[in-house]
Amino acid sequence: MKKPWQGRFQKEMDPAVLDFTASLPFDRRLGLHDLKGSLAHLSMLASRSIIGADEEALLRGGLEEIAEEITAGSFPYDLSFEDIHMNIEKRLIEKVGPDGGRLHTARSRNDQVALDMHLYLRDECKRIDEGLQHLQEVIVGMAEKHEDILMPGYTHLQRAQPVLLAHHMLAYFWMLERDRQRLAGVLERIDLMPLGAGALAGTSFDIDREQVAAYLGFSRLYENSIDAVSDRDYLVEFLAFAAIAVMHLSRLCEEIIIWSSVEFGFIELDDSYTSGSSMMPQKKNPDVAELIRGKTGRIYGSLIGLLTVLKGLPLAYNKDLQEDKEGLFDTVDTLKNLLPPLSGMLGTMVFCRERLAEAVDDDYLCATDMADYLVRRGCTFREAHQTVGQLIAFCRRKNNRLKELTLDQRARFHPALAENIEALLDPVKVVEARLSRGGTASAAVAEQLQKARAVLSAHMTK
Repeated sequence: MKKPWQGRFQKEMDPAVLDFTASLPFDRRLGLHDLKGSLAHLSMLASRSIIGADEEALLRGGLEEIAEEITAGSFPYDLSFEDIHMNIEKRLIEKVGPDGGRLHTARSRNDQVALDMHLYLRDECKRIDEGLQHLQEVIVGMAEKHEDILMPGYTHLQRAQPVLLAHHMLAYFWMLERDRQRLAGVLERIDLMPLGAGALAGTSFDIDREQVAAYLGFSRLYENSIDAVSDRDYLVEFLAFAAIAVMHLSRLCEEIIIWSSVEFGFIELDDSYTSGSSMMPQKKNPDVAELIRGKTGRIYGSLIGLLTVLKGLPLAYNKDLQEDKEGLFDTVDTLKNLLPPLSGMLGTMVFCRERLAEAVDDDYLCATDMADYLVRRGCTFREAHQTVGQLIAFCRRKNNRLKELTLDQRARFHPALAENIEALLDPVKVVEARLSRGGTASAAVAEQLQKARAVLSAHMTK
């Protein structure tokens, strides 16, 4: 089979140019999606009498055989035909003869590859969403299992206020929920069928784009043929979703790395999700968390890379658009591959209750509640803040805890502090006072858990 553009040229492509321009090494993963689009296109061509019934049957049989070869790993890829589309057309002609060339009637590789990318990413988005659902379920399970554990909440990585461990973990649940909402938005933008746009201007054949869309499960068509072949917005949106999602996961992994350190000692990671050192026998390294944190950068790079490719492209199709694939494929693979070990690591790690209890037994964590108490006794918040700040500075100079001060010592800072304020220094009572919606009180967290379970159930019914 000759190259499809061979009629215009008098020389063969330089081998170095072929190596440079070929996309087959990475776009071969689109093979089954390409065949799915071709079967839809074939059915439409026959229904519009653009090809005959006998030709349709012949071509369909050839395409189905090719699908079997790709699935079995026996398809004979040929780099000289540069991409998956031409490899499949070449193979089809080898199987059915010259009639194989009829399949490309009313179609260009420009709208063909656009369709392939829509089909591919639609499938992968659904798989990634399933992985996020499982991760959310693990987080909710962790929160339910540890509803009674307190821990220090942090700002600036400094102890700030006591919170329930479940409350802290559920923060990641809601981050992931927003990620899933963004992913659902990507799927809405993917739900546009580009085939029929041709190279850029449509086709003079009497095609039925609605039929192809229905066959492939699309609810909408691109309304402009130039837009159809040049649009890569949905890829940018997916990469933006992925960048935000992996940023959330990287933040979670950063905390796991910190918490698993000897200095914190809040968690013990399961041996099956860690590694050791080739030199230091005592080491137990949080490799899964570190790699997820590290791989975040490559996903950011894919997003910036595609935005940079697109920013200067005139309409409609340009070869630059071949650069939309490798970063996308790498991001899809990275995100899919990191979700199972992350879920497994979270599901098997053990919280060290004694160490968390020691960390939360810090009455400076209750300083805000002392200030709130003074506000209720008539101070402005700024006055109360100043007073409690001076009290804590005094304690630090004397190396005392707030609980250790005498009534007279407290009264020097404000008369109201001479009263019985021990309840203000009890982290359990401090936590239970945070009853505002979305707060860390056990009742508020129980309500939050109920909503989280309802969210997961709603996803399952979609």
